[in-house]
Amino acid sequence: MAIMDGITARQIETPRLTVNILERVSDEATTVPERTLVFVHGQVSSSLIWQELMQDLPPDLRIIAVDLRGFGATENAPVDATRGVRDFSDDLHVTLELLEATPAHLVGWALGAAVVMQYALDHPVLSLTLESPVSPFGFGGTRRDGTRLTDDDAGAGAGVANPDFVERLIAGDTSTDAPTSPRSVFRTAYVAPGYTSENEDTWVESMLSTSTATGNYPGETVASQNWPGFAAGAIGVMNALAPRYFDVSNIVDLDPKPPILWIHGEDDAIVSDTSFFDAGYLGEAGIIPDWPGAEVAPAQPMVSQTRDVLARYADRGGSVTEIALEGVGHTPHLERPAEVRRALLRVIGYVDQPADPAPPTEAIILKSAD
Repeated sequence: MAIMDGITARQIETPRLTVNILERVSDEATTVPERTLVFVHGQVSSSLIWQELMQDLPPDLRIIAVDLRGFGATENAPVDATRGVRDFSDDLHVTLELLEATPAHLVGWALGAAVVMQYALDHPVLSLTLESPVSPFGFGGTRRDGTRLTDDDAGAGAGVANPDFVERLIAGDTSTDAPTSPRSVFRTAYVAPGYTSENEDTWVESMLSTSTATGNYPGETVASQNWPGFAAGAIGVMNALAPRYFDVSNIVDLDPKPPILWIHGEDDAIVSDTSFFDAGYLGEAGIIPDWPGAEVAPAQPMVSQTRDVLARYADRGGSVTEIALEGVGHTPHLERPAEVRRALLRVIGYVDQPADPAPPTEAIILKSAD
């Protein structure tokens, strides 16, 4: 693995599976939970993606970045999609217990945000930072209010994955020979145009660490009589986010309510109300043929759904801060590290005001220019 200066990797043997984590060399295992941050990556990625941010955070914090099953150097145990993302969140919980790092501040990016929301439903947390989060209603196949379009979640799950992209993951392709190569996908979908980094090889290595074994990425696809002809299967990463298996909208009922930071880019091509990874939007755009229309298969309004759920969270007494960054894509912590760092330190109570007692209920929308 491409480990950066000041970062170290180790394996944690848990009763569930062997989990790989990244830590900072100088961090103390005895750091109190209130000063412990746990980072959870998205799909087709790994803990490597967090290293720049880990290096930049204050030295008196304890930082842990975890590889989910089937990613990075963690064991590639299959994902039971019928449990939603609970395989991931249960793995995370047993790992943090062994590290004596509970409760902690949880930071999740994309799939990782889905995992930390599920974790918060099952276990106490100190705060939640949701970066480019999957909608609380899952990925694909829902209307704005979260109701499912079909009983079999047609258009959701592993069938959305591009087969050539999967083949290039398997082959370890590091080229830019095709728009479906991992490096090309990173440049066009993970970040906004104009982003460059001397560490791009590391970010691509992170993508290539994805297991495509049975039960991992993307998962099985089943045929559907509904448009576009496929539905989510019962195993695999992408199927775990299908709306019949994944719904964390009841986060609004948490008591007590940890403060939530929602940070996302306005040019995100993956998690968007017009996502190029959503079958409904691809049908509307004419990319998937025979689209039956917006009444039957509308694009999923992912960002609007998240905003609606978090507004209810705030209405019921929770603290929510939304930061929407102009000119930023799917990975704000790489594209706007200073803004992400500052917002993260605020939500954990490290600067400005303590997280305990919780700050007053708030809903803030900031542009990067502010």
